[in-house]
Amino acid sequence: MDNERELDIAKNVKIIEWLKSEILLSIAELFRMLASSARVSSDSLADCLASIIVASYLLGKRLGIHFGVIEQKIANKIRLGILEEHEIEKDYGDLSELRQHIKASRE
Repeated sequence: MDNERELDIAKNVKIIEWLKSEILLSIAELFRMLASSARVSSDSLADCLASIIVASYLLGKRLGIHFGVIEQKIANKIRLGILEEHEIEKDYGDLSELRQHIKASRE
């Protein structure tokens, strides 16, 4: 039984390390695209951002954080940014728009 538990722990550590590297690779790819003098498609940027978000959710799960907890933290950060009139909210209203988008997508 201990051997199975050790294998499970080792497997979990391995997947955590893999997810961390996937996030870093995706962030590096995003930076590379943004620094490129060539025109980058919005689809490529969206794909890269989606990879970062999915890997972040999965990493959280492997670390024992339920998806719902992550989503609640996101909602709290959006709400706080709106209340504190974060610069991106004050100048562009992006946080309010994001909150509306999330709310609409759940209905």
